Amino acid sequence: MIKILNGSPGFGSVLSEQEVKNFLTNNKYNIHLGTVDEKGHPNIHPTWYYFEALNHKFYVETSKHSKKVSNVRKNEGMYFCDPQPPYKGVRGKGTARIHENIDHNIPIAEKIMTRYLGNLEHPMARALLNAVEKGESVILEISPYYYSTWDYRKSG
Repeated sequence: MIKILNGSPGFGSVLSEQEVKNFLTNNKYNIHLGTVDEKGHPNIHPTWYYFEALNHKFYVETSKHSKKVSNVRKNEGMYFCDPQPPYKGVRGKGTARIHENIDHNIPIAEKIMTRYLGNLEHPMARALLNAVEKGESVILEISPYYYSTWDYRKSG
């Protein structure tokens, strides 16, 4: 069981663990990842993702030369936020791990492309999967420490 905090005390309700899982599995908003660069400055990266509800892991496909990957190589700390303005959302902190194994990455990338593009035949899906197959892209695996949630549709 993962710790869930109230991200907006007095203005809404905290989401249950099942509501968090449903929200992160079913919505198609970008997750915003926060990393820290070599100068100690914050970087925000809106990205597509796949959420594995069973083990509370986020997966993001990205270029192995991206700023996200460069920052994670120096500091595995990660902040994430998946808002559904203006009513509810999930954010939290965790650690990121870089997966470079192509055989591991292809099925995860396929899940991400299907989630956002509907199928693997979409031209963008084909281009992104091609980058994974060539080893030009990696998968970031984010393991949350906790979630901070809010739902303004429920009374506080």
